[in-house]
Amino acid sequence: MQYYLIIPAHNEAKFIKLMLDSVLAQTLQPKKIVVVNDHSTDATEKIVRSIAEKNPNIILLNNLSDAVHQPGSKVIRAFEKGLSAVDDAYDFIVKLDADLILPQNYFETVAKHFAQNPKVGMVGGFAYIEKNGKWVLENLTDKDHIRGAFKAYRKECFEQMGGLRPAMGWDTADELLARYYHWEILTDESLQVKHLKPTGANYNRAAGLKQGAAFYTLGYGFMITLIASVKLALRKKKPLLLLDYLIGFYQAKSKRKPMLVTPQQSKFIREYRWRKIKEKLTGKKAA
Repeated sequence: MQYYLIIPAHNEAKFIKLMLDSVLAQTLQPKKIVVVNDHSTDATEKIVRSIAEKNPNIILLNNLSDAVHQPGSKVIRAFEKGLSAVDDAYDFIVKLDADLILPQNYFETVAKHFAQNPKVGMVGGFAYIEKNGKWVLENLTDKDHIRGAFKAYRKECFEQMGGLRPAMGWDTADELLARYYHWEILTDESLQVKHLKPTGANYNRAAGLKQGAAFYTLGYGFMITLIASVKLALRKKKPLLLLDYLIGFYQAKSKRKPMLVTPQQSKFIREYRWRKIKEKLTGKKAA
């Protein structure tokens, strides 16, 4: 199978070489590796350029977006710039963060999953972070959800859902839309990805408000938003985030913020979320 990698990178000088080394060591190599240097003020560009000089399949693009970190929108705008540098001659495309170390068989295994099951639209592994000298499962990991740091999309699925949404919540919207179009989401726990910079390390209260707004723009409604907010706040071990999520939800609702999905997709999303909630409460999978 043929695939492209698109790697948005903002001030990743500490990690980008380790990440690219793990990509270049893959047993199944990508056709192209597009690194989008997104307004970095450190040595990210210099490091990538030096590696690209020795590896012609690496393309370096510079993107002059706002230097301020904006969860969701900034990274997807950089991804879109990278996407513009490749053609559509691929079987699957991958959005990667620049602070990862991948096992050598990562993309070979991903390709096998796509080849073996034509209904699979997205594939990803599990994220691990270092604690006290040991690599442990990152607490935001869920077997039903592929982390936004390493998402592989089958071409047909990616095109059908209209690419990625440049907003907070994009890495939930993509999976919900994939399911709306009857694609399966596959996580492979044998693919253990080392996440060098834990998710949310740079997030502030504004990110919490944006997350709440994302729940609104996905069409969750209040009750599902409340449940999702409690779950996320507890996972992050920051109970006060619950208030930020709910404030963000109501701010977006009062301003009638544009939705990320259509009314029909929104209806499907609510029904799907309620079904998953009932399955977890009863321990039984719904028919």
